[in-house]
Amino acid sequence: MKFRFVWVGKTRDQHYKALQEEYLQRLSHFVSVEVVEVKDSKDKDPRETEGKRILEKLNQSSLVCLLDVGGKQKSSHQIAEMIESWQEQGTREISFVIGGADGVSRAVAERANAVLSLSFLTFTHDMARVVLAEQLYRGFTIIKGFPYQK
Repeated sequence: MKFRFVWVGKTRDQHYKALQEEYLQRLSHFVSVEVVEVKDSKDKDPRETEGKRILEKLNQSSLVCLLDVGGKQKSSHQIAEMIESWQEQGTREISFVIGGADGVSRAVAERANAVLSLSFLTFTHDMARVVLAEQLYRGFTIIKGFPYQK
């Protein structure tokens, strides 16, 4: 199984970048990991431009999980169940999409197979990337029965 992270912009804060890399490295013990950074747009409506760039980076066969404030919130154990379900279904690639500051275009939202929210709280994009990677790693430790999640 492969986890592909498609997000707008680069992780600028070096502390978050280090945490992001740490959790992606840990996650790579369970799945193949790839990060695709999409250039952010300075257009009047950046969602459309960024949306086109995001869609260009998504593989046709990939299951797309959009991170959005309006998505479903799940506990760590529910995320583990979601991962197990993907494994049982033989899903080869899951693309996790984090849009830009203004969200994503309608086309990206329509392409999503699942919409997940990390919290009702608002996070910086740098922070959201770290939280997503950590929760996916935590999900695998729950599945494998590792002591990390306690």
